[in-house]
Amino acid sequence: MTARRQPWLPSSLDLLSFTRRFLKRLRACNHSIAGPVMTSTTEHSTPPDTLDSLLGIAPASPLHAIRHARDKVALATQGSQDLFFAPRLEHNLSLNERLWVAYYATLLSLQPTLSEHYLSQLQATGAQASVLADVSASRIDLLEDPRLAAILRFTRTLIESPVHGDQSALQALQKQGLSTAEIVVLAQLIAFLSYQVRLAAGLGALKSAGAA
Repeated sequence: MTARRQPWLPSSLDLLSFTRRFLKRLRACNHSIAGPVMTSTTEHSTPPDTLDSLLGIAPASPLHAIRHARDKVALATQGSQDLFFAPRLEHNLSLNERLWVAYYATLLSLQPTLSEHYLSQLQATGAQASVLADVSASRIDLLEDPRLAAILRFTRTLIESPVHGDQSALQALQKQGLSTAEIVVLAQLIAFLSYQVRLAAGLGALKSAGAA
C-alpha cells in the first residue's frame, strides 16, 4: 500500500510557490542579517548553484542545459537551499540543528554527495566528534541533547516511514519545547531534502549515462 503524504508536508511540485511564501515570511529576518539587497552591476549575475557545483555540472554542458531549461525550477531549488540554510532564522531552528537534519536525512537516503556536503558544513561549525559518530551510526538514543535527539528521530521517521509522521510524532517534538513554527520549518526542510536527494540522484544518473 502506498503511504499517503502528510497534508502538512509540501509536495516537490509546490516547490516554487513554497519558496515564494517562505521568502516572504523570512524577508525581514534576512534583510536584518544581510542588509539591503544589492542593486549594483552584479544584480543580474547567476548565483552559485549547489547541485551544479556538487555534481560537477559545467555551465556549457548538455546536462546543464537540460536542468536549466526550466530555470524557474532550478532557481526555486537554489532559493530554498539558501533560505533553509540562512545563518539565522528568527525564533526558529538554529543553523546547527538544520545542518544536523540535512546530514542525517541525506545519510539515511544513501546520497553520499549531499551527506558529505552537509558533513563538511557541520565540521566547519565545530560539531563534536562524539555526536557526529553517534549520528553517523544512527545511534540517536545515545545523544545527550534531548532536543536534537527528538529532531533527528522525527527526521528518521519522515525519511523512512512518512506515514508514521502523525500526531504522536509531533507531540514528541512539542515535549522537547519545539514551537509550532519550528515544527513546520522542520517538516518543510525534510520535504525539501527528500526532493533534493531525488533530484541529485536523477541528475547523477543522467551524467553517468553521458548527458554531461
